[in-house]
Amino acid sequence: MDSKIECVVVETGPNPTGCVIWLHGLGADGYDFVPIVKELEQMGLPNTRFVFPHAPKIPVSINGGYVMRAWYDIKNADLQRQEDESGIRQSQATVEQLINDQIALGFTPDKIVLAGFSQGGAIAYQTGLRTAHKLAGLIALSTYLPCENTLDTELNPANLSIPVLAAHGEQDNIVLMERGEKAVNLLRNKGVVVEWHSYPMAHSVCGEEVVEIASFLKKVL
Repeated sequence: MDSKIECVVVETGPNPTGCVIWLHGLGADGYDFVPIVKELEQMGLPNTRFVFPHAPKIPVSINGGYVMRAWYDIKNADLQRQEDESGIRQSQATVEQLINDQIALGFTPDKIVLAGFSQGGAIAYQTGLRTAHKLAGLIALSTYLPCENTLDTELNPANLSIPVLAAHGEQDNIVLMERGEKAVNLLRNKGVVVEWHSYPMAHSVCGEEVVEIASFLKKVL
């Protein structure tokens, strides 16, 4: 890995044919979603490489400046007011580098999926829609669309045709479900094919959702 960022890498078998770069949420780390790999594997996923980067440790305003792993600062419970645009773009550049690293290892962009939960999902949207590479798909869990006002000018038109899986908890009080729906509607209005699921849960991931993720990955990889 040439990136300056540490990652947990898990391969479900020899010579993986697809790659999933999966970004964790605020205050978690790359190990957060590692247990999901086993479940996905049992659902018949082809041999896949999972890359779970650790976000850098930065002070987070909304948590009283407490230093934790975060992809960008959150200044406001509103999430979309006073956005930390420079932090978002810095993480976008990091993820671009991770994508390039995987391409250098032999994965073509159409075999790379970008996935993320919460803050990680926001960076997956931010990067996946703007990158020059047309990826296999995007998975956005319990998240929202950052930097909405620059999307039209920065969107790579090639990425309008990549499949997106978006899912949200109906009782989410961290990222309200209407934020997730707003992102989905905005993308659908641009012609993106988004598969949307909501579940009776809070800000988390549930078993049914993992089943949907498995079937999505099998389809796009």
